[in-house]
Amino acid sequence: MSSFFLNNCLHTLPETCASTYILQFVIVFSLFCVSGVLSADFQIFFPKTIEAVAGSCVTIPCSFEIPDKHRTNLDNTCVAKWKKGHNNDSVSDVTSRFTTKATTGDLKNKICTSTMNNIQIADTGTYFLRLECKNALKYTFYSHVNINVKADPLKPTLSPSELEVEEGASVSLQCSAPAPCPSLRPTVTWTPSLGTSQETLMENQDKTKVIKSVLNFTASHLHHRQRFSCTAVYRRQDNRVVSSFSKGLTAHVKYRPKDTKGTNVVLKCSSDANPAVQNYTWYRADPQHETLIHTGPDLTITASRNTGAFLCQAENDLGTGWSNKTNIDVQCMYHIFISSSSVILLRYILEVMLDFCNMTG
Repeated sequence: MSSFFLNNCLHTLPETCASTYILQFVIVFSLFCVSGVLSADFQIFFPKTIEAVAGSCVTIPCSFEIPDKHRTNLDNTCVAKWKKGHNNDSVSDVTSRFTTKATTGDLKNKICTSTMNNIQIADTGTYFLRLECKNALKYTFYSHVNINVKADPLKPTLSPSELEVEEGASVSLQCSAPAPCPSLRPTVTWTPSLGTSQETLMENQDKTKVIKSVLNFTASHLHHRQRFSCTAVYRRQDNRVVSSFSKGLTAHVKYRPKDTKGTNVVLKCSSDANPAVQNYTWYRADPQHETLIHTGPDLTITASRNTGAFLCQAENDLGTGWSNKTNIDVQCMYHIFISSSSVILLRYILEVMLDFCNMTG
């Protein structure tokens, strides 16, 4: 359009050219402003997509805005009509399928939140709203919401997706389960059921509802390699119960060496640790101090020469662990070796003792 005006201006007077450009600007600006006002005045707000469980209900959070000139027309005669389809293409009126949470008074407050009961797979589709009043206010909102009905229950999400902590740390696991039907909201259970959990009904940014359950506990070495998962239990409107499991996560707990033990004669030092033990050290527990005598998991003791108390130390990146003292008590056995000369000497001693007895007797 501008090139058309420019080409024509080249063959007209300067005053005419200037007037043409001014007129063009006014027309374009006016169209822009009018379009902006119209698109901004009539607005509707609801989620783009909602997932629901077959046999349950689904609630569509909904609110709208209208031009100021129609505010007085928003009265008790107004009704919200739900349509299924893509605007004017194969559209069907499904208002009877909805229970409008908003009564007429709520429509006066521009609230159009509605609930569809006993929703089925066939109800999957695109929905939009028409506002009709028995006056000049009649308007179809062309924004739409997609409802996706599933036969299986909705899966909860577990966060964090990975868990790696040190023993003694406080842990919080959060399980979130969609609640498309707040009147039949799901319940969340934990496996294993340890610590304390708190369940809360919360609202997403798009006004849909979600159940959030938080499990709190203190990490222990007993939790290492243990699998945690949460289950969302949904109830249908016919009271049937269906459950859905999260993927779960495996805990990785780092802890200092534990159950450090020693054995006698060949003393063996072993320990349970994560990360694995890097160093083993053996000490003799002398009365005043410990004396380092060996490095490595095994200590060989020469029992005839080494008595006393021993203990070992295990070490990894997180610290050290000590065994209890192991006492080595060597019981000496004296062996008598008798030779032929010893026999002669013993016989002589006995004869002398016998003669002495006869003299005194």
